[in-house]
Amino acid sequence: MKKHIRLLFLTGFLFTMLMFTNQTFADNPPPPPSGHGSNGNQAPAGAPIDGGLGILLAMGAVYGGKKLYQARKDKQKDTNDLPV
Repeated sequence: MKKHIRLLFLTGFLFTMLMFTNQTFADNPPPPPSGHGSNGNQAPAGAPIDGGLGILLAMGAVYGGKKLYQARKDKQKDTNDLPV
């Protein structure tokens, strides 16, 4: 029981320290650029995530389908191997 409490405490402590480390290394936001936006000269909006997100979702669906197919195939193989 002591090992479980120690492991739980250590995990919580490390998680808490990781959360503080993220805030420690964070920089202040840069000052606003001068002259941009006043006459239509604005900075680019940023990179779109549309294409990459779609690819990741498709890859996840294919991987999940493969795992589901393999699990059903293994289950069917196990039920066919049982003696009658």
